[in-house]
Amino acid sequence: MGITEVLQLLGGLALFLYGMQMMSTGLETAAGNKMKTILEKLTSNRFKGVIAGAIITAVIQSSSATTVMVVGFVNSGLMTLRQAVWVIMGANIGTTITGQLIALDVGALAPFFAFVGVACIMFVKKEKVKHISEVIAGFGVLFIGMDMMGNAMVPLQSSEVFINFMTTFSNPLAGIAMGAVFTAIIQSSSASVGILQALATAGLVPLHSAVFILFGQNIGTCITAVLASIGTRTNAKRTTIIHLMFNIIGTTIFTIICIVTPFVDFMATTAPNNPAAQIANVHTTFNVVTTLLLLPFGTYMASLAEKILPESEKEKDEIKRLKYITPFETSYQVGQAAIVQAQVEQEVGRMTGMVRQNIEDSFESLLKGDVSKSEEIDEREEYIDYLNVEISRYIVHVMSSESASQDLKNISGYYTVVGNLERIGDHAMNIAGYAVNLKKWGQTFSEDALGELKKMRDMCLKTLDDIQNFTNGQKDHILQKTAQNEQKIDDMRDDYRDRQVARMQKGTCQADTGIIYSEILTDFERIGDHALNIAQKYNEIA
Repeated sequence: MGITEVLQLLGGLALFLYGMQMMSTGLETAAGNKMKTILEKLTSNRFKGVIAGAIITAVIQSSSATTVMVVGFVNSGLMTLRQAVWVIMGANIGTTITGQLIALDVGALAPFFAFVGVACIMFVKKEKVKHISEVIAGFGVLFIGMDMMGNAMVPLQSSEVFINFMTTFSNPLAGIAMGAVFTAIIQSSSASVGILQALATAGLVPLHSAVFILFGQNIGTCITAVLASIGTRTNAKRTTIIHLMFNIIGTTIFTIICIVTPFVDFMATTAPNNPAAQIANVHTTFNVVTTLLLLPFGTYMASLAEKILPESEKEKDEIKRLKYITPFETSYQVGQAAIVQAQVEQEVGRMTGMVRQNIEDSFESLLKGDVSKSEEIDEREEYIDYLNVEISRYIVHVMSSESASQDLKNISGYYTVVGNLERIGDHAMNIAGYAVNLKKWGQTFSEDALGELKKMRDMCLKTLDDIQNFTNGQKDHILQKTAQNEQKIDDMRDDYRDRQVARMQKGTCQADTGIIYSEILTDFERIGDHALNIAQKYNEIA
């Protein structure tokens, strides 16, 4: 294996990882709730999930590709870890159908997928089509990368040294290790099993040695999912752990069976004088039996994966979820309004903190001309939108169940609060967008304007801090303070607008920055209005 093959291997790995990223990003932006609903129905129970995984893998002829897709779905939040367990089990069954179906050479079609996807991205203006095209292009690039890695290892297939090396494995552990390493290198269990079948047909590897290499190949194929999980969230990485657990447990069970029972001799009788078919039958038996044995324990495997790879506190906060509210898992009981109100209050307080952070980061982007936090601000805004929808849905659910009028009034008040918080978040996004535009145009504000922006930031943060005190139970005089702040914001807006006009008349301010500054003043004033709406509503809540 020369330097050319090594470079080809590295290039293939790079394309593979980039294709995975394209697929994950495209899925997250294009799929939305519709795709999530389809996946939930497809994997609503373990049997449907296994069947779905088996069919998908049988069609695309690659358990690695199916597992990569599952990692992408989990990383995008479109599939839960427990749903992924069943699909992975099904994928292991589906990959054994390769020899029984007309081969679909997905690798040969990869350039076509990449071309179609990139062409649509370049020439189609509709955003949704572009996102779907990104998935298609990513799929093609991913397989081009996989093919490059496989082609880089072709010289090994015709190497006499390598073939002699393969035929020397009589120890089960050595055979398992060899099968795992070789499959990990060529990135395809189907390809490595095919090579093993060719060696067996040539009489170079007896079935008693081939079975252990075969078991190792099932472990080695997991490397594809491991590579796919690089740079993904913890839950996606857990998917690869489950994939590994499935094959390691299956290998352990079948290794023991092969050693203490005449299993290998029996499998030889299923296709006499046809070593390739014997290996295919062992492969099918391995995956079907392992799936049947582990099917009742899928949720336990997911729980074990969570313990093996726990989430950091930071990542827990990044995953979109309701932290204090448990929505709809248990039916709401009339009379529990006090508990529900406390939970909603805590959740709204968390949402307020996110809005405050986005206001602070957005103004900092303007003041420092640094847009490095733009992606973080965008992600937090998506979380704010998520909380707005989920908290509102929960409040509507409670309102339809709770009959006590005062309790209903208290809980319904938070519906208005979260709506106004979401609007403040939108204004923070506007401010962050202005920072990006200024950076793109290479323009900055004058020192006077920057000083005024700092005062705007301080006033916004002070007002939001006062609002957050409502959720901490300190309601006295806060409505009055918020109303005073809102009036100060209005006065500051008028004063700063007059100053900006004067600067433009003197020529110390550019036209483009002047327009952006006027827009910022409008956002600043609207933030004050929404803050006052929230304070007034909080004051009505008993």
